[in-house]
Amino acid sequence: MFYKKLEDKKVKCQLCARRCEIPEGKTGFCRVRKNIDGRLYSLNYDKVISATPNPIEKKPLYHFAPGSRAFSIATTGCNWRCKYCCNWDISQGEIQGEKITPEQLLKMTKDTGCQGLSFTFTEPTIFYELSYETAELAHKKGLYNTWVTNGYTNPEPIKKISPYIDAVTVDFKGSGDADFLKEFSSVPTPEPIYRALKEWKKQNVHIEITDLLVPKVGDSMEKVKNLVQWIKENLSEETPIHFLRFFPTYLVLDIPETPISTLEKAYSIAKELGMKYVYTGNVESEKVNTYCPKCKKILIKRFWMEMIKYKIKDGRCPYCEEKINIKGEKWIPEILKKMK
Repeated sequence: MFYKKLEDKKVKCQLCARRCEIPEGKTGFCRVRKNIDGRLYSLNYDKVISATPNPIEKKPLYHFAPGSRAFSIATTGCNWRCKYCCNWDISQGEIQGEKITPEQLLKMTKDTGCQGLSFTFTEPTIFYELSYETAELAHKKGLYNTWVTNGYTNPEPIKKISPYIDAVTVDFKGSGDADFLKEFSSVPTPEPIYRALKEWKKQNVHIEITDLLVPKVGDSMEKVKNLVQWIKENLSEETPIHFLRFFPTYLVLDIPETPISTLEKAYSIAKELGMKYVYTGNVESEKVNTYCPKCKKILIKRFWMEMIKYKIKDGRCPYCEEKINIKGEKWIPEILKKMK
């Protein structure tokens, strides 16, 4: 899907913002879309490398169907080259996996007691066809769908899949700093991420943002401020934002893990700028809980990536009636709604 034919059997992929021009017999930057005799093929369509139940909070999605479980799916490949990727063995490794059809994925979702699916771990843009067909079937069966993405998808593919995607997590790295992304992720420009976010919002898909803060090279508080300001002005102050801790991995082993104080600074900046729902990730903290932005009472209590208390009623704070940005309540297991 999403390519056009050029002269001399070349093709131009139009799925992601790289818009690779691919000669016959070659693959694009993602390594999983190949020009075969002047037609573009997905090499990873039926090769699922990971399929497992996860708490929705692991995506992380804190304001969509909290307490539910998402059957999480990935294939090999990625359209970025993050030197610090925590899933590098499947994002950058050889194309491999088990042939599993969309119908089988739905059966696995239901058999494991999940309320929906998440296309995650690698980059769902590059296994677009599998996610599109699976998500369409999932909606017919009453299941939800979420994407966890770097945001490098073009607007047209977003428009096409958005009727079947209920929530999206867009993962920023280093607050979207252009120099950081170029050096550590081989990303030519961050601009397409902002364009994609505007499109997801236009299509009325629930959005949450993460920002991975990497010590010394990707932890500028000025960049944090710029990102938060953009989110507030272009999405809304109700958009949940999660500041994530970096841990040395893959090719970046000489940079230490992010100090908690750095996450705290970013948290404070976002709150000072008027963001209503701000979180710190990968650390045990009270800042993983959801508080009412008006009366400040705890509405959702979490322990690490599990919900242990849920107080919201019909999308409102039970203490002061403030409307809360919460989506997908119908997928919260009934037993969790009764938590005290």
